[in-house]
Formats: sequence, structure tokens, C-alpha cells
Amino acid sequence: MKPVGLVRGFVTVGGWTLLSRGVGFARDIMMAAYLGAGPVAEAFLIAFSLPNMFRRFFAEGAFNMAFVPMFAKKLEAGEDAQRFARDAFNGLAGILILFTLIGTLAMPLLVWAMASGFAGDERFDMAVTFGRISFSYILFISLVALLSGVLNAFGRFTEASFVPVLMNLMFIAAMLMADAAGWDMGLTLAWTVPVTGVAQLAFTWYSAKRIGFAVTPGLPRLTPELKRLAVIAAPAVMSGGVVQINLLVGRQVASFTEGAVAWLSYADRLYQLPLGVVGIAIGTVLLPDLSRRLRAGDEDGGRSSFNRGAEFALMLTVPAAVALVVISMPLISVLFERGAFGPDDTANTALALAAYGLGLPAFVLHKVLQPLFYAREDSRSPFRYALISMVVNVGFAVALMPVIGFLAAALATTVSAWVMVWQLWSGSRAMGSASRLDERFRKRMPRILLASLVMGAVLIAGNILLGGLLGSPGWRYIGLGLLVALGIVAYFATGNLIGAFRLSDLRSLRRR
Repeated sequence: MKPVGLVRGFVTVGGWTLLSRGVGFARDIMMAAYLGAGPVAEAFLIAFSLPNMFRRFFAEGAFNMAFVPMFAKKLEAGEDAQRFARDAFNGLAGILILFTLIGTLAMPLLVWAMASGFAGDERFDMAVTFGRISFSYILFISLVALLSGVLNAFGRFTEASFVPVLMNLMFIAAMLMADAAGWDMGLTLAWTVPVTGVAQLAFTWYSAKRIGFAVTPGLPRLTPELKRLAVIAAPAVMSGGVVQINLLVGRQVASFTEGAVAWLSYADRLYQLPLGVVGIAIGTVLLPDLSRRLRAGDEDGGRSSFNRGAEFALMLTVPAAVALVVISMPLISVLFERGAFGPDDTANTALALAAYGLGLPAFVLHKVLQPLFYAREDSRSPFRYALISMVVNVGFAVALMPVIGFLAAALATTVSAWVMVWQLWSGSRAMGSASRLDERFRKRMPRILLASLVMGAVLIAGNILLGGLLGSPGWRYIGLGLLVALGIVAYFATGNLIGAFRLSDLRSLRRR
């Protein structure tokens, strides 16, 4: 197969993810303006979170973690990877069709499990209605995730990364049409969900066909390879289930405070920007790369991939985390405070964003460390670690909910993420040289941290100096742009000066 640049893959996926997140922000800003943090917004956000939660359970967070290494190794060995992909596609589709039917019928129970605080008011009935309309999205997007894994294994990162951009563009178009035509905004958003799923599946299927990997739908059949895939995927599926229990805990805690589901959701969207751009990019590229290198016995190459992935991740996410903490208020105020989204919504969303920001490096390090296990077809260890993190998350959230309310959900997510990182790191110590930190990483990590702290101090000062612009309706976007630019210049100037990174290093990195 034609080799691709490792960091070039990071940048390609990250760039498209950045575009997706940017378009997603436009979508969320419009949703906040139309719906605010009111009952329709909360009902839709809960309904939309259900197929997305199970999609991470079945596809991106579990099934693909087992499928991608097996598929990549078959490509490396010249085995019949296409037949394996077709059987996996049909098997996953069969399971998901049944699950979609069951989930749609059981929607009241699912909504109660996600937000029991909605029971007895209008939010519950709306969430059930929206959920029944949108739940079929899990079928389409999970199959999209599998086909995206095929494309990524071939180094076709652009096609797979365009899929979320397409979804967000369709949501924006739907809201504009609803506003112009006077349609019910909640129902419009709900119906847009499955429509985007069909469009995304059609796009990825056509992209796979263009590289000669057309997957023909058919009846599922249990082959020996699928049995092995199921054995490997089962702990990953359970691990994904544990992660989603953490999400359930957060939603339950939030559902007892009016508006909190929306506050957490909007904060989540903002911190997902750096998480998606860096974390998804690295996880997408690193897993097939490590799998191929291990298949070829290239321990030195595997170590280089792991270290450069970790270095690239922390170089971008540590300063992002500092920024989310120190300028959370101006970020939320400028981006969301308009229409139905008021000052109290801004203050509470900013608190949640700062809490999430403290865990941002941990969330990205998950994406760096987990491929060390999945590339070796070890899905049991991450499952055990996820169980422990779940206990930490539940205990922390429940214990602090009476003290700090909805904020307990965000802080619990951050604490459990760092616990997960510690476990993944400890567990990888027995994996040989491929999981060892090299000298370059050990030298640069403290310098990255120092440069980030300097940037944080500059942002605090800049927030004070630019306070007038940030508070002016006509100038706030310019003020925020200047503040962000000031932080970027401070970070990269300091980092380059003290040797935290060299841009030439990123340009020269290529897969061997």
C-alpha cells in the first residue's frame, strides 16, 4: 500500500474536524438563539444524545476499535480484507436494525434513564417524540463509522473527515428553512437527524466504492473471523457502555436543574473543538498505523508513532485547556449570549466549560494511549480501567451534587478522565519499547507546560485590557479575535523560544 505521512494524516483529519467544529459552532449558536436553554432545547438535546451515545457504544468507541486493527493487518498481509469488511458491515447492520426497532419502542424508558428530572413536565413528552423520530440515526451513523474505518486504513482521511461537516451544514440549512417557513423548530431538528444519517451513509459508501471497496448489503453470516471480531469487540463494547454510564450520570445530575442540560451541552460543544481537532485526528490515524507497524515487527517505528502522537496532542491541547479555563466567560458570552440565551446561561455554561477544560489533556491522551492496547487486540484492559473510572465518576458526581449542583457532573467527568489516563499509562508499561517515552518527548513536555502557563497569564491580562471591546455588541467578535490571537502568538513565540517545539519537526515527520 502507498505510505502516507503520519503527521500529515493528523493535520488532514484535524483540519477537516476543525472545519466541522466551526460549522458545528454556527449550528449551536443558531440553536441557542432560537431555543436558548429552554424546554424544547433540553428535550431535543436529550433526544439527540441517545443515538449518539449508542453510536459510540456500538461503532466509534467499541466495534471500530476491534475492526480497524484486524482490517489494517489484513491489508498489510494481502489477505481478503474486502470480504471481511463486507461481513462486518452486514453483521453490524443486522444488529443495529433490531436495536433501532427496540430502542424506538422503548423510548420513554430511555428518556427516563437519561433525564429522570424531566418526568412530569413537558420536556419528557417532547423528548420522547423527538427521540422516536431521530433514533434511527444510530443505524446510519454506525455503518458510516465502519466505512470510515475502511477509508482511514487506506489513508483516505479527507473523505471520512468530511462526514460531520455534511451533517452540520444540513442542520444549519434546516434551521434556516424552518425559520423562513414558520415550521416547528424542535420537530424540524428532530427530523433532520435521520435525514443527515442517510446522506452521510450514502457519501461514505460512494467514497469506499471509488477506491474499489464497495460493500454489498446482504444477510449477516457468522464466519470464524466475525467470531474472533466479536470476541475482541465484546470488552470494547462493554467499555463503551461504561463510558456512556458516565454520560448518563452527568445527564441525570443536570436534569434536576432547569437549564443545566443545555448549559452542559453548549460547554461540551466548545471543549469538543480542540478535543475533536486533535484527539479524533490522532486516534483516527494512530490506530491503523500502530496496527500495521506491529504486524511488520517495527517496534522502533511504533515507538516513534506513539511519541510523536503524544507530543503533537499535548502541544495543542495543554494551551487549549489553559485557555478554556482562564477565558471561559468571554468565550461563552461572545459566542452564545444572544436571543433566548441570557447572562445567567452564560455564567453557568462558562463554569461548566472551565471544569471540562481541566480534563481536556486527559481526554486527548485517551486517544493516544488506547491504540497501544487495541493495536495488540487487547480490549479487556481498557474495559477494566473504564469500570474503575466509572465508579470514580459516579461517586464524585453523586457526592458533590448536593454541594455544587449541576457542576458536579462536569467535574466528575474531568476527574474520572485523569484516573483513566493514569490506568492506561500504568498498564502500557509492560508493552515493551513501543510504549516508552523517548528523550525528545521528555525534554519538550515541561517546556510545553511552561509556554502554556505564560500564555495563560497573557490571556488574563488581555481579557482585562480588552474588556471594553468584549462587552460591546458591535465589537465583541473583534475583541475575542484579538484576545485569541494574542494567546496564540504568546504561546508559539514562547514555545519556539524555549524549545518546546519546532515547526520544522512537524514538516519533516513522515511514515517510513
